[in-house]
Amino acid sequence: MKYVVVTGGVLSGLGKGITASSIGVLLKSAGLRLTSVKIDPYLNSDAGTMSPFEHGEVFVLDDGGEVDLDLGNYERFLDVALTRENNITTGKVYANVIEKERRGDYLGKTVQVVPHITNEIQEWIERVAHVSADGSGEVPDACVIELGGTVGDIESAPFIEALRQFQFRVGQENVCFVHVSLVPVMGPVGEQKTKPTQHTVKELRGLGIIPDILVCRSENPLEDETRAKLAAFCHVGKDAVVSAHDVSNLYQIPISLHEQSVLRKVSQHLGFEVPDSMPLLDDWKAMADKVDRLEEEVNIAMVGKYTGLSDSYLSVIKALQHSALAVDRKLSIDWIESTDLDPTEKTDKHDEAWNLLRGADGILVPGGFGIRGVEGKIAAANYARTNNVPYLGVCLGLQIATIEFCRNVLGLENANSTEFDENTPNPAVVFMPEISKTHMGGTMRLGTKPTPFLVDDCKIRRLYGGAEHVDERHRHRYEVNPELIEVIEAAGLVYVGKDETGQRCEIMELEGHPYFVGTQYHPEFKSRPNRPSPPFLGLLKAAVGQEI
Repeated sequence: MKYVVVTGGVLSGLGKGITASSIGVLLKSAGLRLTSVKIDPYLNSDAGTMSPFEHGEVFVLDDGGEVDLDLGNYERFLDVALTRENNITTGKVYANVIEKERRGDYLGKTVQVVPHITNEIQEWIERVAHVSADGSGEVPDACVIELGGTVGDIESAPFIEALRQFQFRVGQENVCFVHVSLVPVMGPVGEQKTKPTQHTVKELRGLGIIPDILVCRSENPLEDETRAKLAAFCHVGKDAVVSAHDVSNLYQIPISLHEQSVLRKVSQHLGFEVPDSMPLLDDWKAMADKVDRLEEEVNIAMVGKYTGLSDSYLSVIKALQHSALAVDRKLSIDWIESTDLDPTEKTDKHDEAWNLLRGADGILVPGGFGIRGVEGKIAAANYARTNNVPYLGVCLGLQIATIEFCRNVLGLENANSTEFDENTPNPAVVFMPEISKTHMGGTMRLGTKPTPFLVDDCKIRRLYGGAEHVDERHRHRYEVNPELIEVIEAAGLVYVGKDETGQRCEIMELEGHPYFVGTQYHPEFKSRPNRPSPPFLGLLKAAVGQEI
């Protein structure tokens, strides 16, 4: 088993996850089977209870694991399906060690960070690295590990020590350390400064890890003088100093790394052959170049409550991008804060928001929690329904469309979700009976569930290739009120897909509309660059006037 360990220095947000994913693309192109591990040094058990403002989106896996958004990057770039075990947190590690101590597994020894916590981390990595992630059932050849946070953080210290020990556990010839750092530009002449990287490498080496490759983030390509200086002061060869400068689109990053011989450097260190022909990388380059060539735009209005932070909707954005690529359009997202559409509370940006909505080719209402901005989302669904504008509602977006339909088509005054109004006289959306009302973490309906189609033909089923059922990932506590389904469907809003009991509504489609679709599940989590999510693809096809 080969391991590539990606660490970061100077500051967070440099792109360790994209760097790790891109190196994974190169390894996969060379014929290696891949898996990946993300280490998050926070005390939370998982990302499930974290605010999108604090941490970005919560990415949901097939097994219901609520994890860091970087695992979404791994799945999309490497086309793998990971599990909750692929995300290690301080909370999980300490919980395991304490449970073992309570059972008496340590035979009376004093339980300490070294060796017990560090051993637990190493055993976890080694165990997960040998689990197939590509559906083949075969043991992976390599595992890409990303350590979240920044070297020097107090909370990451046990993981750094564990990784230091790990190289000797599995053999130094089987571990390649990649350190991502920042090269800022200062002064009137724009001099590239190497001192921050020198300091972070010095700190990492002081902790016992010597980087094999430096990936240096900068706005422009590294100058030869900068590379030479970094090589001299950071104990790496000049060819191991890699420029991670700004590129035209995300898919160009693996190509840029390959052009700088990163794959050759990793292969020399880990001892595997790089084939002369790599069709996967050729396809990747063709896709990256196609993104750059697209000129004709398609405008999608994204109506949400976290629009100030795009990471809150990262998988939704990616699913839209994948779909836009499939219909040969350049994606333009009009971000609309849903509170600005609220007809009862006219904000300063009310008119601007409505102008954006009216000018969009399609409207998307993504998932979310809480009452803020709900009336604006309902207004957006009403506009899409009554003006034949393509609409996709995801999770809450399906519930919003149902509420709007109940109010304005069925005449159920003040219809609402019990999430927003516990005493509504017409509950269109209700709390799911099996869900805990006292514990928030990991208690929702989570992970991949089957959704059988209940109609012979409809737009959404055609998009899924006429499948009998779909397997998609869920994350919700509320559902359409089963008592209203019959009357809603009689009026033309049909739930064409329900769960295996036939009671829980999963997919809706409005009869006689170009594209008015909602899914209770989150299809964005399974979208891939070369295999876009069918509901998103349908939205983009309808938005550009293509037949579904």
